[in-house]
Amino acid sequence: MQWVIYILVLVGTFLLMEGITWLTHKYIMHGLLWYLHRDHHQPEPGFFEKNDAFFVIFAIPSFLCILFGTLDKLYWLQAIGFGIMAYGFAYFLVHDVIIHQRFKWFSRSSNTYVKTIRWAHKMHHRHLGKEEGESFGMLYVHKKYWEKVRKDKKMAARQQ
Repeated sequence: MQWVIYILVLVGTFLLMEGITWLTHKYIMHGLLWYLHRDHHQPEPGFFEKNDAFFVIFAIPSFLCILFGTLDKLYWLQAIGFGIMAYGFAYFLVHDVIIHQRFKWFSRSSNTYVKTIRWAHKMHHRHLGKEEGESFGMLYVHKKYWEKVRKDKKMAARQQ
């Protein structure tokens, strides 16, 4: 029955990561470590970006939690590491595959959620500098973006 607790810790960590991502994106990526994140807003030639270093930065605590959780039989710590890893995988799929389409695995979707996260991210990227940003999260999208996408879908349906 303890496995239920570990699953809850994993899911809780996954959900908490959205808030951590928002805070990290707003205050660290658009602050102290802007030099790593800048090329994501002001693209340079090549497939890789300095911004990709954040993959490693976020993978380190995940790896360490899994490692020490396994070695010391602290399965709650291991669950935290797997929760961080699951969020990282979701972030990769949403950000790199669905939004920026760095990997052409899926065709464009007409799904309202996908359109909404793409629109929110587009609004984030309209700001080329580190100041005056918006929409710093990834999986949770503010109500105003949902309203805009739904309004656009209704207008498109009327025009058909």
